[in-house]
Amino acid sequence: MVTTLDHQVASHPYDERGSFVRPRLTVALVGPDGAGKSTISARLAQADLPRPVRTIYMGVNLEASSLMLPTTRLLLAAKRARGGRPDLVASSLRDVDADDQSDPTSRASVGSALKSSVRLGVWMLEEWLRQMVAFTHTLRGRIVVFDRHFFLDYYHADVQHGGRRRGVAQRLHGWVLQHAYPKPDLVIMLDAPAEVLHARKPEATVAWLEMRRRQYLELAPLVPEFVIVDVNRSLEAAMTDVVDAIRHAWKAKNT
Repeated sequence: MVTTLDHQVASHPYDERGSFVRPRLTVALVGPDGAGKSTISARLAQADLPRPVRTIYMGVNLEASSLMLPTTRLLLAAKRARGGRPDLVASSLRDVDADDQSDPTSRASVGSALKSSVRLGVWMLEEWLRQMVAFTHTLRGRIVVFDRHFFLDYYHADVQHGGRRRGVAQRLHGWVLQHAYPKPDLVIMLDAPAEVLHARKPEATVAWLEMRRRQYLELAPLVPEFVIVDVNRSLEAAMTDVVDAIRHAWKAKNT
């Protein structure tokens, strides 16, 4: 349960040496499909918070992102012109089939691995682009809200792979996410029963949504602060708890 906090925060925090420290906070909203991540992150821009909010989409749906490298835009445009789906990079980032018995030395396998490696290289540049933009916002004292987060979304596939076979590129991606990619200061998991999530967004099965719920819950020890917000109720009630969690994290980090 998230408690409501005093709205007053320190305006000029200093470190132990007396040097001025610009206040900053990064927040990731995560949860299975149907949890309302995009809806809530968009509403936070008008919420009563200590600093202005900037939202950055950190998901794999490139069509949902306005932030993209020019080279990626050109690659997507070329794929659309050929009648392909506009997921040039993200489509290659899927769990590896543990039962895949194809010969890794065959010409087709080598070509596929090379193509996946190139795609993943482009995707990793996209991930770091978003992180650099987030860094510039935090330097200005803004609260950065990530709509999804690469480390949290890819943890079970590329970091904790559960014994599934991974290619070199996927292992590299997992290492970078675990050891180099910055983690958010606060993770807010938007949670509801899988059946409720499926009723809202039926693209995935109830079983898959339940699996993703459990995977997100397992991430709590991996981040500085993890808060669960029940979204199986009114949007206003969920928003209140999300805002309170952000205010609490801001106060703890910047006072």
